[in-house]
Amino acid sequence: MSLLEESQLQAVSDAINEVEKQTDAELVTVLAGQADDYRYIPTLWAAVLALLAPGVIWLSGVWLETLDILFWQLGVFALLAAVLRLPFILFRIIPSSVKYWRASNLARRQFLDNNLHHTEQDCGVLIFVSEAEHYVEIIADRGINQHVSAEQWQGIVDDFIAAIKAGQTQQGLIACINACGDLLAQHSPATSSKNELPNHLILI
Repeated sequence: MSLLEESQLQAVSDAINEVEKQTDAELVTVLAGQADDYRYIPTLWAAVLALLAPGVIWLSGVWLETLDILFWQLGVFALLAAVLRLPFILFRIIPSSVKYWRASNLARRQFLDNNLHHTEQDCGVLIFVSEAEHYVEIIADRGINQHVSAEQWQGIVDDFIAAIKAGQTQQGLIACINACGDLLAQHSPATSSKNELPNHLILI
């Protein structure tokens, strides 16, 4: 299911088209529902808690045979492995550092997969969003990064993240595209008509 309606996707594409009329840079936007399925996280938590089950049984004063304890452990593991996979629980037990690491890795893969490192003037720019992690990153090729500082990109990212947390993904994305466009038009103004890469929002 798309995170944005069809009309919203068109509005994003229109915003990208308008930006690219003003700059030689190639702007690609990628929106991911989440950066990873994190299957190993609930499995790890379930295994750790299952290992603690015998201690809980011992503290309760209940006497069980070894085989019964093993069955209890297996039951605890199976139950927790299933329950902890529920999305509203899963994203509360994943460390923020792990979520951001996975999202950052996916952003870099998307930069390469979309050939943003092979544009004619080294002016590829990726706006990457992973909504579940509330993660936004702007990655620019060397032709742009020599003019735009990391602090300037981060200011745009911070505003976009605030919009995502407020449930305003479309408005935040268009504002982000326009803010990037202002910087790109300033440092890499349009000198020719080109369109090397897609202008629509890429959903993954």
